[in-house]
Amino acid sequence: MAAQCVTKVALNVSCANLLDKDIGSKSDPLCVLFLNTSGQQWYEVERTERIKNCLNPQFSKTFIIDYYFEVVQKLKFGVYDIDNKTIELSDDDFLGECECTLGQIVSSKKLTRPLVMKTGRPAGKGSITISAEEIKDNR
Repeated sequence: MAAQCVTKVALNVSCANLLDKDIGSKSDPLCVLFLNTSGQQWYEVERTERIKNCLNPQFSKTFIIDYYFEVVQKLKFGVYDIDNKTIELSDDDFLGECECTLGQIVSSKKLTRPLVMKTGRPAGKGSITISAEEIKDNR
């Protein structure tokens, strides 16, 4: 059995020029990380905190992910305007998403992509920046 080459990676997310879906205030965005294991099935991994009244959020929550060197790991970052207390995303305003692979993020250290709507059209001028940092094992 071959040893799998795996390392932990910390992903930090920020967005710029998000769509403003709120009336009287700015959107209250949070970012949801989804992982695609096979086919069309996406699984929610984690969420950032919600930042109130902000169209250019820099999320402080870091996503820690195992990075397998030989495996294509498809990720999707969904940005939502959260205006209620429910955990469901279906009742929140969708601000855009970005699909990429973990390898693309790790190889570029910092990846900036435009956010797109579910239809594939641009989400205004919205963009997402994901930066990756390998977590060193200090044992």
